[in-house]
Amino acid sequence: MTEVLLKELTNSDIDWMIATGHRREIAVGTILIQSGKANNFVYILLDGILKVTISQPDNNPLTRAFAAIEGNEILGREIARLSSGEVVGEIPFVDTRPTATTVQAVEKSLVMSIPQQKLSAKLQQDLGFASRFYRAIAIILSNRIQSTINQLGRSKIAQGQPIRDVLFILGELHDSDIDWLMGCGTQEKIPANTTLIHEKGTVDALYILLDGIMSLSISEDECNPLARAFAAIEGNEISTREIARLSKGEIIGETPFIDGRLPFATVKTMEDSIVLSIDRQQMAVKLQQDVGFASRFYRAIATLLSQRLQGMMNQLGYGRRVYHQGLSLVENVEYEDELNDSILDNVALAGKRFNWILERLTVS
Repeated sequence: MTEVLLKELTNSDIDWMIATGHRREIAVGTILIQSGKANNFVYILLDGILKVTISQPDNNPLTRAFAAIEGNEILGREIARLSSGEVVGEIPFVDTRPTATTVQAVEKSLVMSIPQQKLSAKLQQDLGFASRFYRAIAIILSNRIQSTINQLGRSKIAQGQPIRDVLFILGELHDSDIDWLMGCGTQEKIPANTTLIHEKGTVDALYILLDGIMSLSISEDECNPLARAFAAIEGNEISTREIARLSKGEIIGETPFIDGRLPFATVKTMEDSIVLSIDRQQMAVKLQQDVGFASRFYRAIATLLSQRLQGMMNQLGYGRRVYHQGLSLVENVEYEDELNDSILDNVALAGKRFNWILERLTVS
């Protein structure tokens, strides 16, 4: 995956980035972004190769402390290599926690650095730019999630992990956006054991789960799309692994609205469920015609995908763990699973909006 940002942005957007950014040569071995540390720039890789690593699990805080004092690097596992056109340092716009990854130059590289403060101002002032930028970031994050699954192997993805991104989208949208979703949406009752979305199948709508529980699962074999397609047509069962349970407030079927890709997982009802279904065609027209709605929607999707990617790293044991199970939490330490006040405020607002939706739709 290369040049996503350049493909999504207009020439005027790119001109602004060139005028605002600064070219910078990076020597071999230079750490561009350090895990756990604040970053003030967004980088576009113009030439060269960067590697992305994540710290190996080390639950001994004393070891980590001495390594930091002595300036030693904690061993990390490489999870990706980035080539020209890639973007790094984008996470603070959709997740205010310090990044969990370290980005280092594998060979002499050339990057364009854009101050986050200036980019943030541009995103607030230019809704068209914001829509295109957040859509690009959502594509990049979606690609990284898929790449992580493929690299680590589907059999290594943990079973039964809850998705923590509940209600993030409703926290980003305006009340008028939610009014539109309810006006265009159709309330549907889905019986238990119904497959709502097939892995690598077409998706006809965006769904908000109003009541019930659904299962998110992926095929255990290492992806043969043609074999899966014929198996689905013939009604044959494919060996799958559950990776999450979806509950009230979850957003389902957002993948096609990013870049038209097919879903990477199957969604099936565990019990009788109720969804608000928004037609894909109507949603696509709304995103094209209303740049304000599009900017908020794509930012919400990028936030959601960032949370899922971080959750995947944590469940695989590569998060920023600084505590032992069974030990008391320390008040002045920020833990990997901890949400900051800004995100908590958004989730609280989203909770109120979701209850409002349920009242309007009279969902019991």
